[in-house]
Amino acid sequence: MNVISFEIFSIIIALASFIFAAWLYKWVQKQPSSNEKIAEVGKLIRQGAATFLNKEYRVLTRFAGVAAVLILIFLPSPIWSGNIIKNITMAISYIAGTIFSAIAGKIGIEVATIANVKAAEAAKKGIKPSFMTGFRGGAVMGMAVVGSSLLGVAAVLLITNNTTALLGFSFGASSLALFAKAGGGIYTKTADISADLVGKVELGIPEDDPRNPAVIADNVGDNVGDVAGMGADLFDSNVASMSAALVMAVSLDRIANSEVNASMVFCYAALGLLASIIGVGMARIGKKGDPTKALNNSTYVTTGVYIVLTLIATYVFEFSWRIWGACVVGLIVGVIIGIATDYFTNDTKKPVQYVARASKSGPAFTILSGISYAMLSVLPAMIGIAFASLMAYKLCEPIGDGYAMFGISMSAVGMLSIVGMIISNDAYGPIVDNARGLAEMGNLGDDVLQITDELDSAGNTVKAVTKGFAIAAAGLTVIALLGAFMSEVNTAAAELNLPGLEGFDIINPVVFFGLLIGAAIPLVFSAMLMLGVDRNAQRMVAEIHRQFKEIVGLKEGKPGVNPEYDKSIEIATTGAIRELIPAGLMAIVATLVVGFVGGVQAIGGFLAGNIVSGLLFALFMSNAGGRWDNSKKYVEAGNEGGKGSDAHKSAVVGDTVGDPFKDTAGPSINTQITVVSLVASLLSTLFLTLSIF
Repeated sequence: MNVISFEIFSIIIALASFIFAAWLYKWVQKQPSSNEKIAEVGKLIRQGAATFLNKEYRVLTRFAGVAAVLILIFLPSPIWSGNIIKNITMAISYIAGTIFSAIAGKIGIEVATIANVKAAEAAKKGIKPSFMTGFRGGAVMGMAVVGSSLLGVAAVLLITNNTTALLGFSFGASSLALFAKAGGGIYTKTADISADLVGKVELGIPEDDPRNPAVIADNVGDNVGDVAGMGADLFDSNVASMSAALVMAVSLDRIANSEVNASMVFCYAALGLLASIIGVGMARIGKKGDPTKALNNSTYVTTGVYIVLTLIATYVFEFSWRIWGACVVGLIVGVIIGIATDYFTNDTKKPVQYVARASKSGPAFTILSGISYAMLSVLPAMIGIAFASLMAYKLCEPIGDGYAMFGISMSAVGMLSIVGMIISNDAYGPIVDNARGLAEMGNLGDDVLQITDELDSAGNTVKAVTKGFAIAAAGLTVIALLGAFMSEVNTAAAELNLPGLEGFDIINPVVFFGLLIGAAIPLVFSAMLMLGVDRNAQRMVAEIHRQFKEIVGLKEGKPGVNPEYDKSIEIATTGAIRELIPAGLMAIVATLVVGFVGGVQAIGGFLAGNIVSGLLFALFMSNAGGRWDNSKKYVEAGNEGGKGSDAHKSAVVGDTVGDPFKDTAGPSINTQITVVSLVASLLSTLFLTLSIF
């Protein structure tokens, strides 16, 4: 079986996804838009998003340049002692990973800032055209991200035939995703918290009232955080899962003198993208349909199509049924985790309604009940990840040595197989959220606002589900990366005639040293990001107060009096750029220190601690934030006293606490785990030979 054939097949499917994305983009562009006010505000949002992204990418270009030079000098081995071509290949692969990730984010911003205007206007005709515009706008992002990741992985391995270079490509994607997610998260929550606290809590004005100086920055933030940031995050997860699987697959194929395992990885990944193309193409909603149901149904259709396609491929190409089983287990567990997350974050379910009811007694009870349910919500997802990894391990263990960990990596590939659909659903959220704001600023009327509110509510519900899915997928991916780390260490140890790794004994004080430090890193990382939001939001609140005080007639909404939107955008942009680098660097430096102090044994403990602690906190914070957000929306829908009530004010406070939880720190942690896992794999030879202990 020839792996090159499957690499070419993957490239063809990736190109097909780009063609489909281009068609969807043109379809969205053709939708009518005639409201001058909406066009004007839409232009401000587009310009603000482009300004932030350009500034962020300039900073990240400098970081990537320094990282590429260090990689050129030291990886995979110091340039003065190894093969120079390998070091050049590694550096180029790293740069390619950053470029692919950046392009994915840029494409998402371009289409999202057009689709939000079109979806707002389409709501005048009903829920169906508005839903389809928002969903297809998000699907452009889904197709572009997964197509880019599949194309990048296939091209790197086809050109270099080097799995270590593949880890370099993955590290490029991960490092850019880490900073893009962190920067976008700080930006969006700076604006969101400031707009809510001054607008809703202090002045009692509506969410997207054009008098609020932070309202445009808030809408910009939806795009740079939830579109570009989440796109880069899931691009990174998809590349990392394929890279980890391929590192182990190539190693196993080399022993067996075959190419069947690497062929299987490419085949299943390509069929996942094909299933997502079919699922997006089949997505529909009736004239009075339920948008949440439509989004969920499209996910279920994609899941079913993928299972059938891989079943046929496994039979035709005589792949291992046990590995197929591991892949399907990962996919099904991913869907189940999404459903469990939905229970804890959906405003039609008891947990969210209980938090809304508790808000009548004050914000302290909003926080207390929200945190308690968030702690409970962690268990189903952690059980799901544990079950998927255990089942995959036991299913594939009988095949032979090394196949148990490979089974876990294929379970991660399975869970991320429908990521094209997941991203489409996720990007839909900020598009319809912006559409709701544009409809209010364009005075399109209560009927249109009712439609956009329903679409926005569906987006919030599904967004919470996709975050849970992304974190769970990252969990399986980093377990697979732990296997890839061991594989890289053992390859280097064999070349240097040193003992390899069979596992990590936590009774070993060196392993335990790494375990404790690794467990602490996600907390420090999260604190640094949320303190960044805190500092930045305080600056923006002061600016909003200044404008309401100094601009005569602004608070009263006098005709022709407009806030200085650009000042708020500038504060959010400058602050986010300033805060995004330190947290990411801290995680990378901590990995280097542990590796050079304790060696590969300490790094094994470090990664294990980082994975468990990181997953717990990522799930806890994402679910807490999603619940507080939807509790606020539940109250705003007229429940527990409705808008302006004490319950509403408490729920808004809960939402402002939850915002950096769910949109800054929570979803950034899974990228942090991936980055440190890849750093460990790339530096495994140095940690093996240069550590103190």
